[in-house]
Amino acid sequence: MVLNTLNDLKSIVSGAPKKKLILAAAQDQHSLGAVIKAWKENIVEPILVGDIENIQNICSSNNYDISGLRIIHEPDVQKSIEMSIKMVSNKQADVLMKGMVGTSSLLKGVLNKEWGLRTGNLLSHFALFEVDTYHKVIAVTDVAMNIAPNLKDKIAIVNNSVSCLLRLGYKMPKVAVLGAVEMVNENMEATLHAALLSKMNQRDQIKNCIIDGPLAFDNAVSIESARHKGIKSEVAGDTDLLLMPDIEVGNVLYKSLVFFAKAKVASIILGASAPIVLTSRSDSEQAKFDSILLAAASCK
Repeated sequence: MVLNTLNDLKSIVSGAPKKKLILAAAQDQHSLGAVIKAWKENIVEPILVGDIENIQNICSSNNYDISGLRIIHEPDVQKSIEMSIKMVSNKQADVLMKGMVGTSSLLKGVLNKEWGLRTGNLLSHFALFEVDTYHKVIAVTDVAMNIAPNLKDKIAIVNNSVSCLLRLGYKMPKVAVLGAVEMVNENMEATLHAALLSKMNQRDQIKNCIIDGPLAFDNAVSIESARHKGIKSEVAGDTDLLLMPDIEVGNVLYKSLVFFAKAKVASIILGASAPIVLTSRSDSEQAKFDSILLAAASCK
């Protein structure tokens, strides 16, 4: 299976038992709007944890119908984070979502050794983009968690992302390891990492995917560009997953796709014991809804 649009994620959750989602510090308008839309479309069963008065005021102002939803009153943000994470950790919910909380505060709770969502795996950010100029949905990692991943980190990031794509129905996702050029250059660490990752994949040290790199961005997404440069690759022009060299390249690409290319995006955090919807404050309500859809579809 290959996703052509983000809306195709609905076919994965359709007919399956609804996943329970906890919105931590739920007094956030865009997050509430996205959660309620996902609830109305039978994608998730939400539990709202936060200041009930603020939640009700937001819903009243925006005509959100929350009758029938479970709301747990906890006005203290830190306590609402702890309560939400503990409920996910105790299998009372399948998905954790960030509401009116800082990213660092939520992740600190997620990584708590006593009641967090640690698995021993590296946490990494995973995004799916629907871009009009590409023939299918394309995944990008990591643009928001790992600043300057070393080779070991990149192996973990690839494994997280490939595992997610397999759960979404992909068979052998094609992974392009990006660099500024498509040739190995000893002065450019990203190209060295790319060559090592490709060889490790060929030797079956990284499984269930096809990795090629280094590939420049144009070669990764355009078969014409790859042919023009004489690149022979199963991945070039048909990439499912773009592996970023570092967070700065990833963050610029992410925001360029959203703001310049008007791409639709869904994103989650992988590597914890449950998917985490941790979107940016600048993300639209639609992006938050699509991220909820992705999280529900990617649950084990």
